[in-house]
Amino acid sequence: MKIYTKKVAAESVEELQKLLGAFDENLNLIMRELGVVVHVDGVNLLIQGAAENVNRTASVIGGLLSLARSGEVVDKDRVAYCIELSEEDKAEEITKLSSDTIAVTSRGKPIKCKTVGQKNYVEAIKNKDVVFGIGPAGTGKTYLAVCLAVQAIKQKRVDKIILTRPAVEAGEKLGFLPGDLQTKVDPYLRPLYDALQEMLGLETYTKYLERGNIEIAPLAYMRGRTLSQAFVILDEAQNATREQMKMFLTRLGQGSKMVITGDVTQVDLPEGKQCGLEHAAAVLHDVDGVQVVNLTEKDVVRNPLVMRIVRAYEKDEKRRLSGADKTE
Repeated sequence: MKIYTKKVAAESVEELQKLLGAFDENLNLIMRELGVVVHVDGVNLLIQGAAENVNRTASVIGGLLSLARSGEVVDKDRVAYCIELSEEDKAEEITKLSSDTIAVTSRGKPIKCKTVGQKNYVEAIKNKDVVFGIGPAGTGKTYLAVCLAVQAIKQKRVDKIILTRPAVEAGEKLGFLPGDLQTKVDPYLRPLYDALQEMLGLETYTKYLERGNIEIAPLAYMRGRTLSQAFVILDEAQNATREQMKMFLTRLGQGSKMVITGDVTQVDLPEGKQCGLEHAAAVLHDVDGVQVVNLTEKDVVRNPLVMRIVRAYEKDEKRRLSGADKTE
């Protein structure tokens, strides 16, 4: 096999050190995953290996150096993500993550997009009135929407945050749970409560709730209303029927924004009921003012094992659909 060599230069020693990581852990990850050898010569990196691997490594290193140049941290997660992007020849898109903080939690922790898909999702929410965020668990669909909702109410761009979910979950029957309907659905809305409290702090969250600036309710409570000057989030929308989704979307009032999130691979609707999320995304994808953002396993920001689990399920689903697991 012919060995090719390519040089990529950093602009400074500081930039190079950010790329290499502590004890060269970033560089070692790049070499191991891409099957190349990289020598450091001053501020230059000499990449050696098969032509395809060398070119792919050069694009990864170039993207990461640009990220470091913008002042961003280059850690192992970022390196691994950039390598993922390079599979589709998109390593340079890592530079999209050098943007400003989108929100700050009540404890001062900055919230930034961790993937290009998340960045596209956030930009869509900022620029469109209705956004569908569709993707697997762990991609930050709901959390980022709540962050932007809190920013909107703090900046007085809306008067109210409304968070809602269909009262259908993983085959559970609400009727068997104790209490009234609100008490029954509270456990299903808990992720929304948690995200709001993290962003606002318990005291401010409680104050907003008492004043009616925050409303958390099951989807059924939306019928017959017009939601004006509000940031409205419909979570777990894969469990809304076609009829419920149409009802919800037509509640949009003046000065409002809607974000609809869900994972179409985890539908818990009764047999015979069509998923309203899939239907709405297909029907409305080219309507002016609406944007559909599809997040993938590459956008999973939980434990890396979650990404591998998602991929395994997707692989199994493709096999079943193709009939590969059918027996004679």
